[in-house]
Amino acid sequence: MIEIELAQVFISKGERRIEACPFVDKGCRFTHRFCHLISGLCRHLSILAVSRHLGIRWETVKNIDKAYLMETLPALDPAQLAGLEYIGVDEVARAKGHDYMTVVYDMVGGHLIWVEAGRTAEVFSRFLKQLRPDTAHKIKAVSMDMGPAYQKAVRESLPMADIVFDRFHVMKNYSKAIHNQRRLEFRKADQSGKELMKGTHYLLLKNADKLNEKQSNKLQTLLESNSNLNTLYVLKEQLQALWSAPSFEGMSEQLENWCLIADQSHMLYLKKFAKSLRKHCVGICNYAKHKLTSARIEAGNVSIGMIRKRARGIRDTEYFKLKIRQSSIPDNQSMF
Repeated sequence: MIEIELAQVFISKGERRIEACPFVDKGCRFTHRFCHLISGLCRHLSILAVSRHLGIRWETVKNIDKAYLMETLPALDPAQLAGLEYIGVDEVARAKGHDYMTVVYDMVGGHLIWVEAGRTAEVFSRFLKQLRPDTAHKIKAVSMDMGPAYQKAVRESLPMADIVFDRFHVMKNYSKAIHNQRRLEFRKADQSGKELMKGTHYLLLKNADKLNEKQSNKLQTLLESNSNLNTLYVLKEQLQALWSAPSFEGMSEQLENWCLIADQSHMLYLKKFAKSLRKHCVGICNYAKHKLTSARIEAGNVSIGMIRKRARGIRDTEYFKLKIRQSSIPDNQSMF
């Protein structure tokens, strides 16, 4: 603790002036450097860990970090953006099932350009409408999942831009179809079949080159004994090959051929997935035109997930927005 004597001047009754202190804000009991240290620690540690380490109340650590971030983080002003060609939009949750946020990334530069509470079309439209006309007109494509809200916002505000449904979400939806069908197969199987299927869920989802010899042998035994799961696995490999198509037309043709094969099966979940593929065909095949992936979005989501994990959920939505913005900029040395 540092004790400092500051000069005071009494101007009149009930009015006084106190000497300014350049390294401490008015009414604050902590120096700028100490606040910098706390915010730096909070970037990598939980608030509870920082609180215990420094012997300061949890609320004090959180309030210091929040105030420091509000003062030092660069502003996210859509009206100041220029040179955008490809952007990506996604939703993230403050905690599981609670208070979703919309995050927008520059897919070329790879940095966060906007974050706001909510995941509706109106929220994303608010960002798009703040862009300067010359900036908005140069955007060629927007990467997103297959939810309808963000699609609506793009069609209204960026009618000339293509929508690209990224590969990650398409394959994620197919993984759900595999999971549901495997569950049905498990219910129908006899005792020996059930024993064979135990522990094979992730083997069906993993790529063949990621499996070791023991896993490959176990998967091969399962596929030889169950024709439905074998069909799903073969179609998974063919579905992944779609993104190697050289053109939009070629990718569209391959997608339709894949759906025709799926239609000939008697598996309900596979047919439902094929129906969804056809519905979103244009957005999926726009990948061939722009080669736009969600890698940057997923990397950002991993960082946001780490924020949630360290905090075990964040109740303050504004603070969560600040922590998301902080995760997108380079780390600075916070020690003295």
